[in-house]
Amino acid sequence: MMEKVILCPDRLRKITGTFGFIEHRFLNEGFFFTLTHCELLLYLFLVLVADRHGLSFYSYDKMCTLLRITVDEFISARDGLIEKDLIAFDGRTFQVLSLPQHRPQPTSLKGHEKMKDKDPATIHQQIIRSLGGSHDQ
Repeated sequence: MMEKVILCPDRLRKITGTFGFIEHRFLNEGFFFTLTHCELLLYLFLVLVADRHGLSFYSYDKMCTLLRITVDEFISARDGLIEKDLIAFDGRTFQVLSLPQHRPQPTSLKGHEKMKDKDPATIHQQIIRSLGGSHDQ
């Protein structure tokens, strides 16, 4: 067994207020490896900002700015996390969910029509594209 030595005893982490957590299963059971870079970034952000029920109310534009990702990257990451059953989203509120029993298998969200009517980021993207704007706005 490896002997553990505290490297900086005066800098031990302490839980002093609210905190986010990610279960070890996230890494050990392969959830981490099924996510894209943007999905990982968004998931970590949502874990960090969520309340004790996993709820977060950040807007897509604020998240895009803070995470330094485009609206397209945000939508793709959000849809991927929903598809993998890691988060829920109702068009306004995000909820980080407990990990599913089994590691998610990648599939396509082509039929995910609800987001077209309820999600501000998707609506914004559709308006910009219809006006001939760049998808990075």
